[in-house]
Amino acid sequence: MTPKDRKEKDKKVRKEKKEKKPSGDDISLLDTPTNFINREIAWVRFNRRIFEEAQDVNHPLLERVKFLAICGSNLDEFFMVRVSGLRRQLMRGALEAPPDGMTPLEQIMAIRSELQPILEEYCATWFSDLLPKLAQAGVHIHNVKELAPKQKQWVRDYFESAIYPALTPLALDLAHPFPFISNLSINLAVQLVDGQGSERLARVKIPVNLMQRLITIPNEIFEPEKSTTSFHLVFLEDVIMSNLDMLFPGMLITGAFAFRITRDADYEIELDEAEDLLTAIEEGVEQRRIGAPSRLEVQSTMPEKLRQLFANKLGLPGYLVYEESCPLALVDLWLMLGLARPDLKDVPFAGFIPSELANEKKLLTALEQRDHVLYHPYDNFSTVVNLLRQAAVDPDVLAIKITLYRIDKHSPIIDALMLARDNNKQVAALVELKARFDEENNIVWAKMLEQAGVHVVYGLLDLKVHAKMCLIVKRSHKGIVRIAHLSSGNYNSVTSRVYGDIGYVTADPDICSDVQDLFNALTGYSHKEDFKTLLVAPHSMRREIIRRIDREIERHKDKKNGHIAWKLNALLDKEVIVALYRASQAGVKIDLNVRGLCALRPGLKGVSENIKVSSIVGRFLEHSRIYYFNNGGNPDVLLGSSDMMPRNLNKRVEVLFPIPDPTLRKNVVKLMLETHFKDNTKARELLPDGTYRPVPVKEGAKRFNSQQWLIDHRGEWHGEP
Repeated sequence: MTPKDRKEKDKKVRKEKKEKKPSGDDISLLDTPTNFINREIAWVRFNRRIFEEAQDVNHPLLERVKFLAICGSNLDEFFMVRVSGLRRQLMRGALEAPPDGMTPLEQIMAIRSELQPILEEYCATWFSDLLPKLAQAGVHIHNVKELAPKQKQWVRDYFESAIYPALTPLALDLAHPFPFISNLSINLAVQLVDGQGSERLARVKIPVNLMQRLITIPNEIFEPEKSTTSFHLVFLEDVIMSNLDMLFPGMLITGAFAFRITRDADYEIELDEAEDLLTAIEEGVEQRRIGAPSRLEVQSTMPEKLRQLFANKLGLPGYLVYEESCPLALVDLWLMLGLARPDLKDVPFAGFIPSELANEKKLLTALEQRDHVLYHPYDNFSTVVNLLRQAAVDPDVLAIKITLYRIDKHSPIIDALMLARDNNKQVAALVELKARFDEENNIVWAKMLEQAGVHVVYGLLDLKVHAKMCLIVKRSHKGIVRIAHLSSGNYNSVTSRVYGDIGYVTADPDICSDVQDLFNALTGYSHKEDFKTLLVAPHSMRREIIRRIDREIERHKDKKNGHIAWKLNALLDKEVIVALYRASQAGVKIDLNVRGLCALRPGLKGVSENIKVSSIVGRFLEHSRIYYFNNGGNPDVLLGSSDMMPRNLNKRVEVLFPIPDPTLRKNVVKLMLETHFKDNTKARELLPDGTYRPVPVKEGAKRFNSQQWLIDHRGEWHGEP
């Protein structure tokens, strides 16, 4: 069905309904495809907002390069998962149309149409903006051909000693089968002419898995420059391309062109042929390496004939071949963040540690007496690490239970759990092996924890455990006391420095009882689905969220103060969106801060006129989830791990939790949620057509950057200046 056909169908539906107002039982007017933004297009536009940060001259120079690297990383994952999924649907038939009604082919073509101008802007920004400014700042990325003879000789010597032995050129002709090209590898297609005048073709794989993509040339090679703050870099593929004569002696090299393959990385778990879940995941990760191609990237100078040859050999249609003039694999620009140039990076700051929680030895006692909200990175993640360390050595602590989703490579959390086992605590860790692209890392940690005596659960077969929670059980003069830590973010000390996540530490008996019951359901055979305080997916979360929306509609009828305000990463679930449309029609004011994907169209006449949607992309990745319902003046606030997406609500174990303490609840709303809604610097406003624009600044209003305000005012939500 074409976009024109969908519009005609929607028009016919509206005409048949004769402007009939939808009720709770009649939502067909709200459920029409044109009321929804396509998920994949929303994703591309989200990546554009990230790219705008690479263009923002207010960021330090290397931070701008970082944002361009993030764009590249995001695109790689997008093609490995989302585009490859659309290709599977295209070949096998779509199981179910998305809310917007687009077919798989329509989505793939729309993605290409949206991406092409962005890719061109990437290259323009890299060549015309970033590269010249990097050079002015003393960070030079050279083209080998343009180097002076002495510098070229250093590059050739380096190639011969450090790179040449690792290369294996492969001939491409009738006598040699077309080689397997691994996922995300950078390759050179080399055109040659032999001594008899016959044209030949070879492939050379760039060994970025063995050596750095950016090679540093010593400063002294660039005499008379002696500066220790200057850097001279060349791309690995440029070095290889400049010395191909050593790989093909006696041959005339007529051309060399970089290309790169992206493969399907969304494997299916097959337990029937595996002994257990861990083995199935290990086998699935291996499948990722050989998945079906989903994208071919080629250097823009590659001849059309050669481009078609590779596309045909890989079974890719022309619309999945992307020509690029800037370096392939922009993700590798992350390496530049490792340069010793702090003047070109964000000024670091120390996360806040509440005075009550500063003494590690008294930490457990302090948390028994009062709840705390922690907002990372503005609050230091060391408080969470210290909590587990203290629990590991406290003689009164009996047990620690925790869920682990994405774990850093040198994890102090893992160290604390192992220390707890050394001190004979009962430790149970649910390690989610199915965390995409972290499977291998999680498998290593799971095995290490098992060897230390930790009771390890590998997640559930049919569900991902995405809930972030920890429970500490200890003796006290009151009897058994439990302390729970619940969060929107992972137990990861690295991402906690760049992800905006809210955690809650409480000894509330009802919350702790629910957390214990949920752990029992995850590690044992409990089938408990309803809890006193927690909203848990996949059982009750969607139902309870929609019930709260309906409650807000009813409260608004009486008090006229209906207000829903959410901060989340993604809003894609059709049932939830339709419920928000109904609330908008009833006059409820709705403010949504959705960082990434949003299928809801705000500002549609008669549908969503009372809904405003904004998105913040800045120094930190906005990752927290806050769900606020005014509830007739008695606010209901939920925090937790879940977005409003079908995958979260149907296929994951997720947790949203309340904040019993009224002061903390007020602080979350006033100092966190409302702070983000006031942003007019990094926030973008979603328009009805699915595009974004900078949030308009009212006349006389000052610029307000919510992330910077939170840095400057960290400590206020703890009642400390």
